[in-house]
Amino acid sequence: MFFASSVPSGVVVLVGAVFLASCVEMVEALTIVLAVGHTRGWRAALQGSAVAIVVLAALVASFGPALVRVPLNELRLIVGAVLLIFGMQWLRKAILRASGLKALHDEDAIYREKVAELKALDASVNLDRVAFVVAFKGVFLEGLEVVILVLTLGSSAHRLGLAAVAAAAAVVLVGVVGVVVAKQLSKVPENAMKMSVGVLLVTYGTFWTGEGLKVKWPGGDVMLAAFVGIYAVVTWLLVLVVRRENPQVSAEVAA
Repeated sequence: MFFASSVPSGVVVLVGAVFLASCVEMVEALTIVLAVGHTRGWRAALQGSAVAIVVLAALVASFGPALVRVPLNELRLIVGAVLLIFGMQWLRKAILRASGLKALHDEDAIYREKVAELKALDASVNLDRVAFVVAFKGVFLEGLEVVILVLTLGSSAHRLGLAAVAAAAAVVLVGVVGVVVAKQLSKVPENAMKMSVGVLLVTYGTFWTGEGLKVKWPGGDVMLAAFVGIYAVVTWLLVLVVRRENPQVSAEVAA
């Protein structure tokens, strides 16, 4: 049975992938909530966030048990494909940002943009309703990605509880940091985390797609650690290649 015996490399990759991905998504959600709270009032912002969390928890309670009942090989194949798609998207953006072809993700700039957008609303608009909807949408959409990762990663590894704990720890950490640093979210190394998450998701996607196709990986779960190293090196090489092909952009980034 997959993960029947606890192998450290598999557990570390699972917890790392869920924790880092959850941190990234929650930083983005927190940016929106802080902008809404400071601009339109904390009551509606917190209510919208709370309702979003309740809805997400209901989704986990509804679909989590159903996923566990899916035949293991089919589940691994489906989840592997989903994670490969997610991971390649994260890695593509991270490589473009690291090479200077795409602007770095700046949470302070996003915060200012969201504040300006909310302040520009007409005075006749129901501000409490707007604040509630914006906060709900931000927390729900970012949280939905966390839920998908927790359900897919946790169910396929038969460690749904561990994946949920890792995600919860990330939510608590980001919440505490958000209270302490308030708007200074740009200090969070989000772009580096996104690249790490991309590597981890592609790693799991490759591993579980192979498992679903009944590939016998040498060393079993130890191959997860090997895949992390391989994809990290490939990502680093791709960044170097893109920078070399765009020397002018690379020089601007270095400056």
